Amino acid sequence: MLCVLLLTLFRWAYLYRRFTIEAAEGTLRQTNFYEKIKPNPPPIKVLGKSTTDVDSVSAEKLDKIRKILAKNTELREITSEPDPDSVLILTPIKDSAEYLDRYFSLIDRLDYPRSSISIAFLVSDSIDKMQQILVQKQKQYQQDGPEEQRFNQFEIYRQDFFYILSHRQRHDFKMQRERQTMRALKDEQWVIWIDGDLEEYPPTIIKDLMAYDKDIIVPACMENRTKAGGPIRHTLYDHNAWQETDVSRKMLAGLKDTDFLAEDTKYIRSGRRYMDEFKNEEIVPLDGIGGTFALVKSHVHRSGVVFPTWLVEHEVETEGFAKLAKLNGFGVYGLPSYHVIHVRS
Repeated sequence: MLCVLLLTLFRWAYLYRRFTIEAAEGTLRQTNFYEKIKPNPPPIKVLGKSTTDVDSVSAEKLDKIRKILAKNTELREITSEPDPDSVLILTPIKDSAEYLDRYFSLIDRLDYPRSSISIAFLVSDSIDKMQQILVQKQKQYQQDGPEEQRFNQFEIYRQDFFYILSHRQRHDFKMQRERQTMRALKDEQWVIWIDGDLEEYPPTIIKDLMAYDKDIIVPACMENRTKAGGPIRHTLYDHNAWQETDVSRKMLAGLKDTDFLAEDTKYIRSGRRYMDEFKNEEIVPLDGIGGTFALVKSHVHRSGVVFPTWLVEHEVETEGFAKLAKLNGFGVYGLPSYHVIHVRS
């Protein structure tokens, strides 16, 4: 018995020494003892599915495409494909400690595999206890809680801009920070932008929006204006989601290239059509969107379409994002009858 034990220990020591020498010499082989216990992940990671219309390309380009695909097939053994259902939830957030319990309560209700969800926050200019709460939530979900409750990733970023804005201006401020949160995007196939102070949305919203298979799609964001003891009353909150009309195009034609058009229904009559003006229409094309809740295929962002701080057809941020996406051939759509509810401003 003692001889067997000594022989086993000697074999382990020899294998460990062989691994150490081989690693030092740069000749680590796939069959060594260490890799059998802890295999390394494939070195090539696919970020997203690549598509092209083969019917519209030249014979020369088609031949090159076939060579690329052949090479990809050759490297299949060392390539990892992304989860096609993987989702990254991005939330720019500021001084929103009072809303975080509701935020995570809504996330917990989502009818979607938790292992396919990554979540990231960008905190800016906050003076309340929000950052401490986020760190506690990160520990609660990723360490202390049950494994089935854990997100694929849970990340918190901070970048302060030292902007002093009123509560009503905070929505515009969030839009300026969204582009900073893009650093959180890894190999997820979908990106969801969610406002930190939503009050309600359906648990099935991710699957519901994905079912339309659009590059960019948004529900109608309403505001709860219900009075105590009165009937439920929701009014349109997000006037950043709109469709151009003949009237608005005529107005735009009279602007200078350097003119910035801020959507303000109280002071500016642009003639655009808002989400609450579409009656009995399930899905409509849009020319501008807001950022309270938006589902985006990640290849849109990877192609370079972001939330611009420069003018794109007189728009910036979320409306500029929609304009830029359309200029690059992506579809932008809204669901007028599918509602998410924002807290009362």
